Amino acid sequence: MSVERIVAVVGGGVAGIAAAVRAAEAGWRVELIETRTKLGGRATSFVDARSGLELDNCQHVVMGCCTNILDLYDRLGVLGEIDWHETLWFARGGGAMDRLAIAPVLPAPLHYAPSFLRMRLFSLAEKLAISRAFLAILRMGPKGRVRWQGRAFGDFLAELRQPTRVVELFWDPVVVSACNLPSAACEAAHALKVFDEGMLAHRFAGAVGVSRVPLARLYDATAEIVARTGGALHLRTSAKALAFDGTRITGVVCEDGVAPAHAVIAAVPPDRLSRLCSGTLRAADKRLANLERFGFSSILGVHLALRRRVLEVPNLALAGRATHWLFAHDAPEGADCVQRIEAVVSASDGWIGLSEDDIEARVAADIAWAVPGFTRADILWSRPVLERRATFASRPGIDAIRPRAAPEAGDLGGGVANLFLAGEWTDTGWPSTMEGAARSGYSAAAACVGGAAACSDLPVGSLVRLARGLA
Repeated sequence: MSVERIVAVVGGGVAGIAAAVRAAEAGWRVELIETRTKLGGRATSFVDARSGLELDNCQHVVMGCCTNILDLYDRLGVLGEIDWHETLWFARGGGAMDRLAIAPVLPAPLHYAPSFLRMRLFSLAEKLAISRAFLAILRMGPKGRVRWQGRAFGDFLAELRQPTRVVELFWDPVVVSACNLPSAACEAAHALKVFDEGMLAHRFAGAVGVSRVPLARLYDATAEIVARTGGALHLRTSAKALAFDGTRITGVVCEDGVAPAHAVIAAVPPDRLSRLCSGTLRAADKRLANLERFGFSSILGVHLALRRRVLEVPNLALAGRATHWLFAHDAPEGADCVQRIEAVVSASDGWIGLSEDDIEARVAADIAWAVPGFTRADILWSRPVLERRATFASRPGIDAIRPRAAPEAGDLGGGVANLFLAGEWTDTGWPSTMEGAARSGYSAAAACVGGAAACSDLPVGSLVRLARGLA
């Protein structure tokens, strides 16, 4: 007769969902504990009290290279809810736009070359400078990125003699969007990974996927999956502490008592995890030593309901502007608007404290710069949503303090054998993204219940392998 194995997963964000799904599929009883009223963490949606619409807390996208979050969507049965776009649009002002598109027949790393060469945003000399940097990124590959660990991506750009205008209008828009910090402040290894694996290594890697349904709906199947092995989803349940007997975690202390467990996967941010751990527990597990050293970066999402159709492309980068991206959405059935646009301001600390009116005015000015004829009168209503701690700060050297999912034998200071850590801030090799969160959840589940960890990356193109001398 088999003994029931119970794992408590603390935190119902993407990392916790990924860990819970994998653990349930392995036959463990999963008790998924989440403080909020719905799943998704920072990648969720909410019903706006003023409009009645369900809005995402910020525009989240996936890319073709995000193999683990896409695998999670597939396990949840929602992969078909993702709309894919193989073209990114860059505004030049006054209605002029450039397109950066995946060529239908060219292999990686040449798949962006035709549209890049046609971009009018950059001069020939600037395109040559960008190409020179891309060639260096292509040749170095993952092994070459090691020497840049602990340095700023701005140092790499300076070494490759990238003009200031190119940094402002090309490198920074991508880095700020992916890593939530500008090139001068961002860990070089993270930014290099974004360009290498997100644009060069595979022709589908840079395709952008956007959910056609509110984000919270993507996680609806989680409760059913964990219930199949006798587990449950506990919303509106606040974890107060991890119960530790001096050797092992025995459960999770909640408002209504202790939830016993044979193992615990803590899938919460580092500051939250710090509050769950006693001094005795932290002394027993050196992975918990640096929780206070993590910094955070904010993201501001601004929902705009428009009286008329303003944007004819699904996405638009506003290079060099305070507003970084615009994403166009069809108005939902029964809505009072014709089109919805979500504006994204990454690394948005400078916007904290602004009134809703000031935020709307700033975003409207940026849209008017890009779209001729647009005025603030076109806005029916707007809703700013600020995530103050949207991501951990990918500053140089951050990878040195990111903890592993499980303690390893021989670690100085030991570790608690049945405590597993998940969250995009852990040692995933990725910057702070939904992909990193899904990878962390899979890795924590594998360490806890066994089985495969993270999914494989997209295969590197043959020409890319040749350029790296791997063929």
